[in-house]
Amino acid sequence: MQLFYRTAADLTVVLHFAYALFVIIGLVVTLAGAVFRWHWVRNFKFRAFHLASILFVMAEAWLGIVCPLTIWEKQLRAKAGQTSYQGDFIANLVHDMLFCDAPNWVFTLCYSLFGLAVLATFVLVPPRFHKEKHNMPPPV
Repeated sequence: MQLFYRTAADLTVVLHFAYALFVIIGLVVTLAGAVFRWHWVRNFKFRAFHLASILFVMAEAWLGIVCPLTIWEKQLRAKAGQTSYQGDFIANLVHDMLFCDAPNWVFTLCYSLFGLAVLATFVLVPPRFHKEKHNMPPPV
């Protein structure tokens, strides 16, 4: 059973890392899309989900709430009998890239500035609320 909990904890770290990558890469591709005129970066659902993702992180930071993924990982590690992080190589690498030591205010500031940058893209690269109609002939 310990192997199950350890594997679940490792997968939680990977999921956490994927969430962070989505937030970071989402901003990068939105800005690149503005430059290269990629229409898909103006998709409202993508943009709204991206904004909601960083706003959730900002709210956690401002309210002093620990991320649920961090809590779950710690609980799973405890059930696996691990006192410190001892996952497989990839999970350990992902964990070390995701977590670093700094005062809480540094993270709150970074999340807030990043959130403001994502919000600014709604002005600089406004999303489209509906699909553009292309002048295509009707289907036969």
